[in-house]
Amino acid sequence: MLKTSFVGVRRSLVALAATAATAVALLGASPAAQAQPATPDYAQSSSDLSFDDVLNDTRENAWNSRNAFLKQVSESNPEAASQIRPVLDSTMDVVFPGLRAQKEREEKARLAAIEKARQAEVAAEKARAEEAARKAEAERKRREFNVGPCPADADVCVDLDGRRTWLQNNGNITYVAPSMAPGKAGQETPRGTFYVNRKVKDEISYEFNNAPMPYAIYFTNNGHAFHMGNPAYDSAGCVRLPEQAALRYWDNLHVGDKVFIY
Repeated sequence: MLKTSFVGVRRSLVALAATAATAVALLGASPAAQAQPATPDYAQSSSDLSFDDVLNDTRENAWNSRNAFLKQVSESNPEAASQIRPVLDSTMDVVFPGLRAQKEREEKARLAAIEKARQAEVAAEKARAEEAARKAEAERKRREFNVGPCPADADVCVDLDGRRTWLQNNGNITYVAPSMAPGKAGQETPRGTFYVNRKVKDEISYEFNNAPMPYAIYFTNNGHAFHMGNPAYDSAGCVRLPEQAALRYWDNLHVGDKVFIY
């Protein structure tokens, strides 16, 4: 009984929707067309979709059929399609409760995902552009950097008068220390070509009351070295470097590497 009653209700809804749809479609037709007993083309063909197709299908396929039906009608009569849509949706709300709301939520989520992906791609493209610009600027600065007389085969260069020092590899600058301090007057850092002869990570200066000289990299046999220290004060002949620069030099310079100081 329940099944028979449901089928009857559904058929009544189908008939109501079909009648309303036909009337709506005929509103925009010419008098000659309205006089014809035949139904519109999209309802005549046995291969065309109908309201009954929508309502007899599964929930998922019913939605697909609904969309295909509206698309088919819209192609021949857009105005009729806009008027048929609420009639069809009202019927579907009764036969398939919640289906339209579910699909609207899914469509909203799909569009949101598309927009999120678009924004992510825009952000990624912006990041790529910024990275390319950063590299281009770094390359420009590298090309403009004045290495003075420091030869390409030197591993580390020191410009005493310019208070600059940098690391290089085959003439390509790999790191420029943000600051440095050379020897003060009377205890100048020697100029010339030298070679790293030893490294002592936790070095102290016995000559200067065990003063700390972390990450000491010696390049003479007279106690001259690169080491961590406060570059705001000139040294007793060493090349003082701030902490991060001292760590970079420690990691990159090895015994035998060429040091050029001018």
